[in-house]
Amino acid sequence: HKRITEDTSSSSSSRASALGWFTRNMSGRPMELGTVGALTLSVASSVSIVIVNKYLISTLGYRYVTFLTALHMLVTVGALRVAARSGWLEPKSIERGALLRFSILNGVSIGFLNLSLGFNSVGFYQMTKLAIIPCTVAIQTVFYAKQFSGRVKAALGVLLGGVAVATVTDLELNTVGSVMSVCAVVTTCVSQIWTNTMQKTYGVSSTQLLHAASPYMALTLGVISVPLDGFLVGGSPLYYEYSTAVVFVAAMTCAIAVAVNFSTFLVIGKCDAVTYQVLGHLKTMLVLMFGFFALDNPVVAKNIMGIMIALFGMVAYGVAENADKKAAEQRGSG
Repeated sequence: HKRITEDTSSSSSSRASALGWFTRNMSGRPMELGTVGALTLSVASSVSIVIVNKYLISTLGYRYVTFLTALHMLVTVGALRVAARSGWLEPKSIERGALLRFSILNGVSIGFLNLSLGFNSVGFYQMTKLAIIPCTVAIQTVFYAKQFSGRVKAALGVLLGGVAVATVTDLELNTVGSVMSVCAVVTTCVSQIWTNTMQKTYGVSSTQLLHAASPYMALTLGVISVPLDGFLVGGSPLYYEYSTAVVFVAAMTCAIAVAVNFSTFLVIGKCDAVTYQVLGHLKTMLVLMFGFFALDNPVVAKNIMGIMIALFGMVAYGVAENADKKAAEQRGSG
């Protein structure tokens, strides 16, 4: 019943509105997509990797999730080095201390998310993921002086309520699991906010930041993955008897993960951490609908109602963001 935390492989102003996503032009920088392209790539790659990972974990029985995520990042490192050598991106240096803090925090957040899933029920784990948006809003408001209008907060409330109805089944609490969840939420929020702010602070593109950070992220995940996965599921990924099917499907997930990691940094850079989390919940709804239509999962009225509420919340968030953006532009021109 364990879920892969692909969305953990992973802001200030300049947040793109949901409706504004579809009005941006292509960027002229190497290996950069327009916002609509970034969002499309993020949704398509993330939904794909969830489906393939589910097959790898549930059907083939490979449960070393953190080690698999480390492999994903390692392949991303190689792909970006090839891209740099081919002239498709121009690497830029970033202050080493900030880069290390950012990279280690990203890796640690993935570890905490996996520990949260390991110590908690699936329902409580889903609540943990839902808590990321309000926590991100709170951190940005208190530490980054970013303002969210009442209509944006209301739309996010509707969205989170819908996702909760669609996905949360039980809420079994325990002390250790609750601590792991709090650590997972805080580290995930901060790492995603830094993904946006570091691009602006150091004047780098999402691809350049990922190019610089990915080796340290892969190293962090590599160090924590073997003991963490051994603790959570037993055994070791280093001594696992890999069948041809497991190797083939794992290789597929690694290829898809390059697109996931690239689009994650790109979306957070062009939008912000809150918008990225909204997009993440859209992916969850799409995966649920895929299960209904393609896998013959039982259609439950509660799930359908939750999906409809969540989709309404996403549209409301887009409308509210667009209205806030226009109001800000009018104040600026006035």
